[in-house]
Amino acid sequence: MYARVVRWEDAEADALKRTAEEISSEADSGPPEGVPAKGFLLMHDLEGGRAMAITFFESEEDYRQGDETLSSMSPPGDGLGRRVGIDKYSVALEVEV
Repeated sequence: MYARVVRWEDAEADALKRTAEEISSEADSGPPEGVPAKGFLLMHDLEGGRAMAITFFESEEDYRQGDETLSSMSPPGDGLGRRVGIDKYSVALEVEV
């Protein structure tokens, strides 16, 4: 499994909350077209104006396709600050308790 980790800084708290609500309301319909994701995790630090999104993919090909699609998209709305990094990781261990 692979993970695409994206980080934002200098975001407005209201924009972070609004974005999380929008993504949550659209989650029932699955990931966006062209993003063969297995899972998604969004974390934010409202006081610090930071956010991190982790998208999980089953295969390297799925990662490549998802990364290409997501990189071409603009974040929803204004106030999300600036994207400061996109990193690719191999998932070594996944534990849910």
